[in-house]
Amino acid sequence: MPPTETSRDRVLARIRSALADQAGTPPEPAAPRPEYLTAHLPEDPATLLDVLAENLADYRAVVHRCTPAELPGLLARLLREHGTRTLAVPGDLPAGWLAELADAEVLTDAADGPAGGALSAGQLDTVDSTLTGCALAIAETGTIVLDAGPAQGRRILTLVPDHHLCVVRADQVQASVPRALPLLDPARPLTWISGPSATSDIELDRVEGVHGPRRLEVVLVVGAA
Repeated sequence: MPPTETSRDRVLARIRSALADQAGTPPEPAAPRPEYLTAHLPEDPATLLDVLAENLADYRAVVHRCTPAELPGLLARLLREHGTRTLAVPGDLPAGWLAELADAEVLTDAADGPAGGALSAGQLDTVDSTLTGCALAIAETGTIVLDAGPAQGRRILTLVPDHHLCVVRADQVQASVPRALPLLDPARPLTWISGPSATSDIELDRVEGVHGPRRLEVVLVVGAA
């Protein structure tokens, strides 16, 4: 080795020699990408609803079903049975949902309204229940996704109150996470809910209501309005 040649020079020389031998050789074709299933459930809406209800129940959520016409009456009954005296709702909640509610004070979170219209964390900590819709639900995982879109309100609305009553339409149920992700905007504040808030961090004892509502009730709405 000449006195001025270093180990680096020798390595680079070998690389240049190897590349020179490959000159004019066409590149290897890329291996075909395997076709992966994006869901393991049939696209039958009834099956998706059954699987979603089963998985939600496994996470200790309470699941109800009704038609659009039955929804106002069912919501009023569930809130009455829970003992709800104060109810927090997003400003754009469909008015018809509360048509039969007669024995609870409704606090509207008008975050986009005039100054002071948004409910504070302190106010939300005193309400008995909150009622919202959702962005979509995932059958395979028993998950409800909120994105602060229509009928959902701000994230704080579903994290502070102890009881969350969530309405899910049948056409919002997706089979799997891969089917759901393309429908969501990653720039929005996404909240993924699989049952009531719970943790087992301390001595493996399950404690509910630590990071969100202690009780989650889901109403699956089936049928045309």
